[in-house]
Amino acid sequence: MASAIALDGSEPIAEARRAARSFMTSVQAVHGFPVSERAMSMVELVVSELVTNAYKYAPGPCLLELEVGDGVVEISVWDTAEVLPAASPADPGRVGQHGLEIAMAVCRSFEVRREPVGKRVKVTIGLADDPGGAPAGRVL
Repeated sequence: MASAIALDGSEPIAEARRAARSFMTSVQAVHGFPVSERAMSMVELVVSELVTNAYKYAPGPCLLELEVGDGVVEISVWDTAEVLPAASPADPGRVGQHGLEIAMAVCRSFEVRREPVGKRVKVTIGLADDPGGAPAGRVL
């Protein structure tokens, strides 16, 4: 199951969050995949952070793609900027600019690659929590 949405409106971050919530609800309700509340929240958070970064640092539209397979949801955000994002050094006094760090911390995988035009950030998040109750986030 997959979904893609081009974002170029006046409220792209809210639109992206709504699209992610709708997609994840459909994954669970229509297709019967187990989706934990943690996964639902993490998908919305990561989509919000990645789309925010795209709009903050890249001119023009961006593309949000969501795809489910093998117990994970893959989130991909393409934008027009050629500069690859980099996490800032740890600084407890820094206000803001933590989006990339947040995405990297809660995802199973994180990848950034240049495209013929712009770049693509791709992450995966586990759909279900561990049967023992542990969140199914980053595999160490």
